[in-house]
Amino acid sequence: MDVGGKECLTYSYMGMYCWLMARAATTSDAFNAVAEPRRRAILNYLAMQERPVGEIVDSLGLEQPSVSKHLRVLLEVGLVNVRRDGRRMLYRTNAEAIRPLHEWTETFERYWRHQLSRVKERAEQKSNPSNDTGPDFTSRRKNDHDGNKN
Repeated sequence: MDVGGKECLTYSYMGMYCWLMARAATTSDAFNAVAEPRRRAILNYLAMQERPVGEIVDSLGLEQPSVSKHLRVLLEVGLVNVRRDGRRMLYRTNAEAIRPLHEWTETFERYWRHQLSRVKERAEQKSNPSNDTGPDFTSRRKNDHDGNKN
């Protein structure tokens, strides 16, 4: 592809990324920050107590510069807090900043809990054919809270 007189590689050529499409910075918000699996691993590790960088490095098996970079991103979006203890920097999660992530994922948790309940009901109906008097559309719709008829 020719952009501004320069030959550029795009998704169609490389199969990985079209740089013409805007991409949000990892530090633009918490959702972009946690899109990276190693940052999620760091947040999980910090969930129970504050820890120094060296302990995070040792526990997760990541390189120290990588952990520092990911902690900087998490710090910039407010998902972690840091305090100095002598020469050590101690990091901990910021529960208030994580709350929007939790609330957003709760929507999907309710959806999947509902879907799994429906699968369980159908499996129980199939495993007990003696009680099966045909399709029971009333009970199926009674439990269908999201208005989906499937």
